[in-house]
Amino acid sequence: MIAYNPKDWSSHLFDIRGSMVQEIFGRVVVSVIWATIVMLAYEWGCTWLAVQPTMHTIMATALGLLLVMRTNSSYDRFWEGRRMWGAIVNETRNLGRGCAVFLPQDRQLAARAIDWTVAFSYASMHSLRGERQIGPVASRLPVEEVTQVLDANHVPLAVAIKISETLRTARDRGYISDYLLAMIDQNTQLLMDYIGACERIHRTPLPFAYMVHLRRALLIFCYTLPFALVQTFEWATVVVCFLVSYVFLGIEEIGVEIEDPFGCDANDLPLEQFCATVERGLQDLIAPTAASESH
Repeated sequence: MIAYNPKDWSSHLFDIRGSMVQEIFGRVVVSVIWATIVMLAYEWGCTWLAVQPTMHTIMATALGLLLVMRTNSSYDRFWEGRRMWGAIVNETRNLGRGCAVFLPQDRQLAARAIDWTVAFSYASMHSLRGERQIGPVASRLPVEEVTQVLDANHVPLAVAIKISETLRTARDRGYISDYLLAMIDQNTQLLMDYIGACERIHRTPLPFAYMVHLRRALLIFCYTLPFALVQTFEWATVVVCFLVSYVFLGIEEIGVEIEDPFGCDANDLPLEQFCATVERGLQDLIAPTAASESH
């Protein structure tokens, strides 16, 4: 995600990265070239190319409504993804807090549970991106367990099982009661609920028919627009077609960019920052332990 100052207009006028210019450049250029060809043909005597703009006026209204629905649907998915990752950050903190507070007798076991909790955030990020990793915390965990987790079909689930197994070990050793085990493990269950919600967003694109119809309508509108403008605007038709194509195609591409916000695009959620936040916060729970053991 690109960090920016929403109050500063001047610095964003010529931004390229994240502005959808590169993504729609080819389509806009084709629209401009086509408008130029239509204008040349009109000047060479093909006056029959000019049509009344009534159809395009009506069509522009319908397209505007479709684009609003498209971007609203995409932003809902983007915001839902942000909510779920905010909840993941909160629940990892709750889980880490519970492990640090209720396992004072075995700091090594508490640190292990906390490390697996950190691993869950990294595993979730990489799983949503089609990767199989658990982040830098893997170096602090048993090699055979890390290998077992990475070989699992669903890495975040395998990590969650390791968290629950660590809590069960604490119960078996008499450090926590069954009630505390159930209470702390409730955070693990919530983590699985949140990653499941993210996977629902990731694996459920907008309906194919809606996407295809909108794109066909956009192309038809942009590439027939010169016929409606050529008689009135003459050579200014090229400029108008450029502006209309840039605006309409750009809005549609923004919807595409943010409908699956878990990737590595410029406008996707900063999942690396979320995972780093989890790791920094939970490492603070382990650091005092290491300091006390050194004394």
